[in-house]
Amino acid sequence: GNIFTQQPSYFSDLDETLPTVLQVFNNILHKCGLQCEGASAEPQKLEEKVSVTAGNMPLQELKDIVLYLCDTCTTLWAFLDLFPLACQTFQKHEFCYRLASFYELAIPELESAIKKRHYEDNSVFADLWRRISHSRKKMIEVFHILINQVCLQPILE
Repeated sequence: GNIFTQQPSYFSDLDETLPTVLQVFNNILHKCGLQCEGASAEPQKLEEKVSVTAGNMPLQELKDIVLYLCDTCTTLWAFLDLFPLACQTFQKHEFCYRLASFYELAIPELESAIKKRHYEDNSVFADLWRRISHSRKKMIEVFHILINQVCLQPILE
């Protein structure tokens, strides 16, 4: 059996954890100087002029963000792939909408920053590109799992 079927209270734990997962996306947007729309978009302080972008941040910071994103997307995908019943809980937090708007804002920005940067070592570029491509692919797969479970499966049943 599955740990969630053995322990139904884990669904409420998951429910309480999801805002933290969504905060990961907001943090990445914030670090890239991008504004997130949606439920938890916080108003920006006027004096908080964003000058750091994905394009001009230090290389190490760009690497950290891409790594963080890659880990997050892979983990989300693995979790939903193994446990599609969690999709209903994800959807209660408008996860599809939030994921899509994150994707739209962050991915072009990060890809462009990776492409335009000058690298001493080309393997760094290759690694970043591989990871951002993997992140993109996993986000799309997460979206597919969610749509399939939340929208298509109920129709088919």
